[in-house]
Amino acid sequence: MPVLICGSMAYDNIMVFQGRFKDHILPDQTHILNVAFLVPEMRREFGGCAGNIAHNLKMLSSGPHDAPLIMASVGEDSDAYFERLQSAGLDSRHVAVVPGTFTAQAFITTDLDDNQITAFHPGAMSASHVNHVGDAADVGLGIVAPDGRDGMVAHAREFAAAGIPFVFDPGQGLPMFNGDDLRELIGLASFVAVNDYEARLMEEKTGEKVEALAKLVKGFVVTRGGEGSTIFAQGQRLDIPSVKPEALVDPTGCGDAYRAGLLYGISNKLEWEETGRLASLMGSLKIASRGAQNHTGDRARIGEEYARHFGFSLW
Repeated sequence: MPVLICGSMAYDNIMVFQGRFKDHILPDQTHILNVAFLVPEMRREFGGCAGNIAHNLKMLSSGPHDAPLIMASVGEDSDAYFERLQSAGLDSRHVAVVPGTFTAQAFITTDLDDNQITAFHPGAMSASHVNHVGDAADVGLGIVAPDGRDGMVAHAREFAAAGIPFVFDPGQGLPMFNGDDLRELIGLASFVAVNDYEARLMEEKTGEKVEALAKLVKGFVVTRGGEGSTIFAQGQRLDIPSVKPEALVDPTGCGDAYRAGLLYGISNKLEWEETGRLASLMGSLKIASRGAQNHTGDRARIGEEYARHFGFSLW
């Protein structure tokens, strides 16, 4: 049965300033800040957690029967994204166009010191609650990834009411929830996935340590970038090593690639160690390419890479 991915779809507009912000911002004049940066280099990337996760999970799919489903909300400027989904063979029937809005998008300007100034417009993402889990048939597993707050809460409750196991992945949306919200959402979920910073923030908001929160779900995953990840499941702690990538090009979307491996492993009832290793490999494959959805691959290549790194075949 397919995996239903509830989350954002967005455009990432990335610009490079061929200078340094510090040379143009006067510390004693920030109260009247008025600066402009010439950015001769710009690119637009397809992004958003739902789009990124689906891109990676599609690479792991063995056929149409287990191709992922995307549930998201986009704006009237989404034609290019729909063309992208169609060319990638991804199902867009549960992607709603919200009239009078733009698709969520980030405007990111980076200087030569890798400092960033980012503006994010949520746009249609704020209306993600117009979609309902019940509209997707025969779903075996879901994920509630960063999205509009109302949509994340509604989708978590709908998954739970339908008896569909799901991963709660608050990501950058975590600050929108207080401790009571998080305790409810974790209680509804079967699995939780966060990075190490988000894990600390979750502990702070709930007043509970990760080890205690992990007892509320079947699996609690904490990713640590190049240091690997930790999975708390079945009363055990598994430390999963990172996979050395071919190149360190762009970390954008690595967490979403990891989650695709996680979803595949859960959906196919792999052992937790196998699931963690596959997830780590997916993140490694992504980081070697620029942008969140420009890397390519299929089950055969991923299987070969898994065997090369871990010494045995996964399929």
